[in-house]
Amino acid sequence: MAAREPREVREYSTDEIVVEWEPTLCYHSHNCVRALPRVFDPERRPWVDIEAASADEIEAAVARCPSGALRTRRVGVPEPKREQPLEVRASAQGPLLVRGGVRVLDAEGNVLYEGEKAALCRCGGSQNKPFCDGTHKTNGFEG
Repeated sequence: MAAREPREVREYSTDEIVVEWEPTLCYHSHNCVRALPRVFDPERRPWVDIEAASADEIEAAVARCPSGALRTRRVGVPEPKREQPLEVRASAQGPLLVRGGVRVLDAEGNVLYEGEKAALCRCGGSQNKPFCDGTHKTNGFEG
C-alpha cells in the first residue's frame, strides 16, 4: 500500500477557539449542521462561520461529530489529557464508530490517523478506506 498524501486540515479561528475540519474523515452525518446550522452550513462557502456563535456553543456542536473530522481547541488553553476507554460501536446502517485514543495504521504500519474518534467503513463501498465516506447511504448497505 502506498503512503497516503498529507492530510488536508482546514482551520477556522477566532481569538477564543479554533475549529479544525479534516474533510477526508467526514462522512456527512450532519450532526454539526443540526446542532448549530448558523455556524455549519454545507451550502455556504466557507461552510463554517465561526463568528456566528459562542465558543461554548461551537465546542458543544463539534463534540457531536462522530467521525473526528471536526475538532476544536481553545486558544491559549492547553489540551486536556483524555482518558476515555476504547469503544467501538456499530451504528445503525452505517460505519463503525471508534472513540478513545484511536490510531489507524495501514498495512505497512504507517499512521493514517490519530485522534479521539474515527468512523470506519463497514459497507465495503468507501472510496476512502478504511474510513467511512458516507457511501453506505446510497449503496443499499444493511447493517
